[in-house]
Amino acid sequence: MYRKGHVGAALAVYAPVGFGLAAFAGLELAAVGTAIVAWTAMLPDLDTRVPFVKHRGITHTVWFALAVGVAFGLVGGAVGIESGPIAALALAALGFVLGAGTVVSHLLADAITPMGIRPYAPVRDDHYTLDLVTAANPVANYALLVAGGVVAGIAVLTGTAVGG
Repeated sequence: MYRKGHVGAALAVYAPVGFGLAAFAGLELAAVGTAIVAWTAMLPDLDTRVPFVKHRGITHTVWFALAVGVAFGLVGGAVGIESGPIAALALAALGFVLGAGTVVSHLLADAITPMGIRPYAPVRDDHYTLDLVTAANPVANYALLVAGGVVAGIAVLTGTAVGG
């Protein structure tokens, strides 16, 4: 998929988290989370800019999702450290979920294309594809963007109403 499709997939995967954040932590934190997942939705495609790294290679694996989750978790923990250990742990957990979840959403979006993904490489060479649409399909990319935006928007607004 292209940027629009990946942003939509990231927003859709983020929706339950956005609901929880809006309900229990407030709209501001839910909005920050929304911005983070939308901004980092293309992170696995950095492989197209790094020499000697194959596209849809290591950056399109669960191992990369875990690494990004840990990195985001460390940043979240550092951001929360001045507010105390509970805040640091909560923001570290949130950072992990946002980082790993965004990469997983990218993998899910790429899995619907004919090229598919090998999420466990190099440990296992299993290949997954639903072969539904090409990555360049503009209708599919816009549909994912709109669907993800609507789902995340409804989730965050509902969370705000519930948390009231």
